[in-house]
Amino acid sequence: MSFAIITRDKPGALQVRKDTRDAHLEYIEATGVVLMAGPFLGKGGDMDGSLVILDVADMAAARDWAENDPYARAGLFESVEIRAWKKVIG
Repeated sequence: MSFAIITRDKPGALQVRKDTRDAHLEYIEATGVVLMAGPFLGKGGDMDGSLVILDVADMAAARDWAENDPYARAGLFESVEIRAWKKVIG
């Protein structure tokens, strides 16, 4: 089942994102459940949130993935929303 993780970074946390980016990307690779992912961009073009689409068994697995993401562990996010998602196009 697919789930979308939609995050917003805490204001002023760009350096936390940059400092944790390599660990975040390694986590994505190691877990093998990410279908697509990328940062949201603010008005100035800086990263300020993320969209991650997971292929996992259920909401509990999606929550577990999100909670163990190095970005989350570093305290980057102001908010995290997880929603079931259905691919229609693409």
